[in-house]
Amino acid sequence: MFLWFIGTAIISVLFVFRDDRFDYRVLALGALLPDLIDVFTGGAWVFHSVLGSVLALVLVMAFARRGTAARRMSLAIPIGMFMHLVFDGAFNNTKVFWWPFAGLNFGGASIPSFDRIGLDVVLEIAGAAMLAWVWRTNNLSSPRARQEFFRTGRLVLEKK
Repeated sequence: MFLWFIGTAIISVLFVFRDDRFDYRVLALGALLPDLIDVFTGGAWVFHSVLGSVLALVLVMAFARRGTAARRMSLAIPIGMFMHLVFDGAFNNTKVFWWPFAGLNFGGASIPSFDRIGLDVVLEIAGAAMLAWVWRTNNLSSPRARQEFFRTGRLVLEKK
């Protein structure tokens, strides 16, 4: 699943943060990161736990200098990772979500989005619809707006 995680993360951040300088490209990467990493571990692992996202946030806060563009851009990764946990329903598996606080064993848990293939089709369609709305409301059919997005990662909702 890609479109569901990218669409939900972008729309959530658009409406919650309302930051004209937010890098949505990096947010999309962060929203996909838990599945992209945990697919190589054979199941849900650290990146489907709260601790994985918190550690990513701590690393950004510790190593990116305050007030810099690099820090602003890097913060989008853990924000995307937190969004992934919410929109993946990772909290349904207490053992993985609260690892290591609920025990050190992951119990062979599978990646949540791989368990619901039928529902994933519906969620991907919903994600595509969300991204179509983002495309339309940010005028990304315009070459100039699209080029600006690919260069900076910024989206600005049209003011009506």
